[in-house]
Amino acid sequence: MSLTTESSTNFWLTRPFSERSTQIFLGVLLAALALVTILHVAVPPDNPLHVGAYTVNLFGKYLSYALLAVAVDLVWGYLGILSLGHGAFFAIGGYAMGMYLMRQIGDRGTYGHPVLPDFMVFLNWDSLPWFWHGFDMAWFAFAMVLLAPGLLALVFGFLAFRSRVTGVYLSIITQALTFALMLAFFRNEMGFGGNNGLTDFREIVGFDLRSDATRLGLFLATGVALALGYILCRAIVTSKLGRVSVATRDAEARTRFLGYRVERFQLFVFVVSAMLAGLAGALYVPQVGIINPSEFSPIFSIEIVLWVALGGRATLYGAVIGAILVNYAKTIFTGVMPDAWLFALGAMFVLVTVFLPKGVAGLFRYLKRRKREEQTTDPDHQHTPEEASA
Repeated sequence: MSLTTESSTNFWLTRPFSERSTQIFLGVLLAALALVTILHVAVPPDNPLHVGAYTVNLFGKYLSYALLAVAVDLVWGYLGILSLGHGAFFAIGGYAMGMYLMRQIGDRGTYGHPVLPDFMVFLNWDSLPWFWHGFDMAWFAFAMVLLAPGLLALVFGFLAFRSRVTGVYLSIITQALTFALMLAFFRNEMGFGGNNGLTDFREIVGFDLRSDATRLGLFLATGVALALGYILCRAIVTSKLGRVSVATRDAEARTRFLGYRVERFQLFVFVVSAMLAGLAGALYVPQVGIINPSEFSPIFSIEIVLWVALGGRATLYGAVIGAILVNYAKTIFTGVMPDAWLFALGAMFVLVTVFLPKGVAGLFRYLKRRKREEQTTDPDHQHTPEEASA
């Protein structure tokens, strides 16, 4: 092998593409995106196979939740940090996108003010707050989608990891963080719409949010973001950074004894995870059409952890499976028996904990291992060249 080929193979960002699990995940995701697009565009609306705009929007919401679950799995599965506050990073990214969408309304709002959003006019504000400036520009708003949650995670993580806060204490602090932010964003004087939040969006980068084409475009953009986020996380966990993170998860004191500055690794991974959560929130808001303080709710952050636990911790693709399964079940239950959803969610978590402690992904691994063992013990089984070499 030439030096050029070897160096490109060892580049950390390209390493995930050689993994079979990544190839399968990207293949399934690409096929799902293509199938939904074809069924939405090419199949007539009166056909039973047609996927309507509402369903496309719903699938887009599922994919944004899947990206959020991947972000949580990165810190919980590979770093050992049970974050009960990732809903805060998700909501901050959503608010950054919502502020941009509100500025795009202009004088088309209910009160016709060219600069101030409707809720500010209603509250008799006479000028735009300083932290709203710049959100009329797409590049600035999209940068804030990543930088705002990343900066919060940087400050919070620096203080927490430097003080060596770990375990359940760190989980409680992350939950306290999101609860404090929820209370703050509920206040009208904060300038984020108070209890009602931000809504009545009209367009994004010049495209009408109410058009089917824009909804499809947002769905595809969310799918691409999920693929890129997954690849980035797989690249991190398969690199030296990922190996040190796993070592920190399993034996933090021993990792420190070997000379690693553990808090630096923890901080970097935590910030990357927060930025991915912010991106998920930014993709969620234009598809749902609203962002309010309920996204900061600690219950939502706990629900995210349930997605990851059900799908399979420390697998990444399991987090995607868990997020989609739980939210699909939530859609069904809230439509049929809305009062029973929380009971169903609790029952689902108990059943998974008892019968599938490693989640759905763990079940896949178990079945694959059983099949391999049966093939190994079967005297009539003809080994393939790959099995023989293994």
